[in-house]
Amino acid sequence: MIKFNLFSVPLPTGQVQLKYLNKMPFLMVEMVEKLQKGLIVFQDKKIRRLWYDNGWYYSVIDVIVALTNSSNPRNYWNMLKNRESEYGVELSTFCVQLKLPSADGKFYATDCANTESLFRIIQSIPSKKAEPFKRWLAQVGYDRVQEIENPELAQDRVKEYYELKGYPKDWIDKRLRGIAIR
Repeated sequence: MIKFNLFSVPLPTGQVQLKYLNKMPFLMVEMVEKLQKGLIVFQDKKIRRLWYDNGWYYSVIDVIVALTNSSNPRNYWNMLKNRESEYGVELSTFCVQLKLPSADGKFYATDCANTESLFRIIQSIPSKKAEPFKRWLAQVGYDRVQEIENPELAQDRVKEYYELKGYPKDWIDKRLRGIAIR
């Protein structure tokens, strides 16, 4: 099986295409609509991301900039990894190196993490901007424990999410009955 290294290329139209890097010529592949945005914005800070291995991977350095306003985010990331390794946690094991475009337009290998790993890394960042994420994670964890103790809470949550997404009530009821039957 051939494994490809992926990186995104912004196009003038605002769309993003993937390039496969191997010893063969570049193959341009149009991305599906949900993959067309390679950047997200958090509090006016751009965070690069890439669709890889069936999920979004985010630049750890960009997240550190957004949460700490560090003037030297690479150094901050290295110090954070060293501090956590003293407690037996290797944060770098949560990351993969992916080629992302930099400000100069070139592609460099960058530490990237999927959503789950990124949440773990955020837990290690001692910053006031990271506190809302930490509180939210604690709340989600608490809610899931409550749902384990009382499964009706999970059903109510699913129903609420479908309503927020705009699904009709009769569709939601049929969907939940179908899930209950299975």
